[in-house]
Amino acid sequence: MKIQLDIKSTIIGFLSAALLIATFSFKSSNAWVGGKFQTEVSEKGVIILDTETGAYIMTSDMRGYDWNKGNFTNTHQISKDNTKGK
Repeated sequence: MKIQLDIKSTIIGFLSAALLIATFSFKSSNAWVGGKFQTEVSEKGVIILDTETGAYIMTSDMRGYDWNKGNFTNTHQISKDNTKGK
């Protein structure tokens, strides 16, 4: 049994393989990308986070009268300082 490959079939095979690889290598453009602000709501309150700067505002009062501002960098530093004394 002798197998013959002509140039036309070889080129079509390589182009088909390249097209298949290129098709699977692209990511979906519909993938969710987080925005600048993210919000989390629970039974205990609401927190709104600025994902670029780390600043946040939060409330435990669901009527929204008592909002507290903060920054994750400062909050993390304070929590590290509080654990040094223990």
